[in-house]
Amino acid sequence: MARIRKDTERETPELSTSSLPDIIFMFLFFFMAVTTMKEITFKVRVSPVLATEVQKLENKSLTRYVYVGKPMEQYKKSFGSETRIQLGDVFADINELETFIVSERSAMNEDDQNMMTVSIKADKDTKMGIINDIKQTLRRAYALKIVYSANKDIRNQQ
Repeated sequence: MARIRKDTERETPELSTSSLPDIIFMFLFFFMAVTTMKEITFKVRVSPVLATEVQKLENKSLTRYVYVGKPMEQYKKSFGSETRIQLGDVFADINELETFIVSERSAMNEDDQNMMTVSIKADKDTKMGIINDIKQTLRRAYALKIVYSANKDIRNQQ
């Protein structure tokens, strides 16, 4: 007949942590695959216009962006509330646009320089005079592929 001992306390077995590094690396690779780094800090407010016909850009690595709009609240004190141009992460004057385009083109691969596209992301309340000035400056810099960023208007779709 078997004897059952109840008088001694049993210890709980230790938790095996041998698979813990595998799980951590799995989470690390998952987050590395699904997250994207923020490319630019917006200093101007851009509410894109709505368009009925839009096309996606084919090669975004060949696209350089020009942001046009009123400065965000934290920049209004030092830059005012007039419409400003943002190139990269800095405010710029219309005179600096040509230099920016030339430097961006020279930083690109020589085969891709002719395929560079300039995308103008302008606020819907931006005056066309500023857009015209930007277009003229881009023309002087031989940046002849220009696109306008817009959101698709889904309200009028049937």
